[in-house]
Amino acid sequence: MSDSLSQTMDGLGRQARNAARTLALSSGDVRDAALHAASAELRTRRAGILEANATDMRAARERGLGAAMLDRLMLDESRVEAMAAGLEAIAGLPDPLGRVMAEWQRPNGLAIQRVAVPLGVIGIIYESRPNVTADAAGLCVKSGNAVILRGGSESFHSSRAIHACLVSGLEKAGLPAASVQMVPTTERAAVGYLLSSMSQWVDVVVPRGGKNLIRRVQEEARVPVIGHLEGICHVYLHSAARPAMAAEIAVNAKMRRTGICGAAETLLVDRGAAASLLPDVLRALQDAGCEIRGDSEVVAIFPDAREASEDDWGTEYLDAIISVRVVDDIDAAIQHIAEYGSGHTECIVTDDDAAAAKFFRDVDSAIVLHNASTQFADGGEFGMGAEIGIATGRIHARGPVGAEQLTSYKYVVRGSGQTRP
Repeated sequence: MSDSLSQTMDGLGRQARNAARTLALSSGDVRDAALHAASAELRTRRAGILEANATDMRAARERGLGAAMLDRLMLDESRVEAMAAGLEAIAGLPDPLGRVMAEWQRPNGLAIQRVAVPLGVIGIIYESRPNVTADAAGLCVKSGNAVILRGGSESFHSSRAIHACLVSGLEKAGLPAASVQMVPTTERAAVGYLLSSMSQWVDVVVPRGGKNLIRRVQEEARVPVIGHLEGICHVYLHSAARPAMAAEIAVNAKMRRTGICGAAETLLVDRGAAASLLPDVLRALQDAGCEIRGDSEVVAIFPDAREASEDDWGTEYLDAIISVRVVDDIDAAIQHIAEYGSGHTECIVTDDDAAAAKFFRDVDSAIVLHNASTQFADGGEFGMGAEIGIATGRIHARGPVGAEQLTSYKYVVRGSGQTRP
């Protein structure tokens, strides 16, 4: 770590802390005005953003990045418009600050309220997708938090162009430009310094990217981390599942987008219904281009399946591969999820409401669904406007992390002269 880089990073932190104080005291209308102005700038500067993205795409192809990474990196007019619309959607959400989360009165007359406040300064480290620059910054501004963004080196020029729009929106609304800052270098040492040496400035870190990035953040961070390491998501076909619905949900949960954390990685099916459900479900998955890896009972029912190994049950493929297992009953399915799952998202397909209620109660994951694809594990689909990730921890935020989840609280106590005996 060079002295110049540490000075740069500490400068970002100092400015962010100062900006956070101003943001925390700003009105919701002013913060919304900044988001609307930034949205307008994205549309106005669309050509420049696409030119910057073309530079990133050329470099990425020269580096030999795969098709999936290139798709995440690529921007076009529709994706720029989606970013602009996303900022408007965030602006349209209720103000998460100042909410009275609970209130009560004590016998001595003290009136106590729990009131939502910002977290402070958030560090967000992400890879590939330049749209995260707009989504993350928008959610932080909405929730009154200053943010330091560190995007991937492959999206450096795209993210800088988007960041310029956000800064313009802040300035037009009269808010500090330092409310949203970007680490101005692609040096890996900057990430290490942000994680290990900026606890005086940064209150929480949110990683968004692949397993290696998230593991590094979790291991090196000296401040709390909001996020998840893996998305090993399950679809469980209960004996009372409708065959057509089972096939449709399984295919969508796995194949709509295989590279997202909400994609299903394992399919479980009750033994009593395996012979009737699996042939059509697995054929539909196979026809969609999915490789099937199954236990011995699955292979006997569907010979095109490959024999699954023990490692398959705990693998996040992020690809067109699914592991399939026959289980005795709902208790066995829940036990499998507890043993191999990552606490992200699980789905039960059934027409038995009692079974669904048991699944909801007994499965300890951030998101549980009944008769709906795991691909709905998304803040936008939850009506949050956007998200900066899915949290699987049990402290603070859990599930989609939107503007409301980027707040903490304080207690406001009103008295009339009470003293404690």
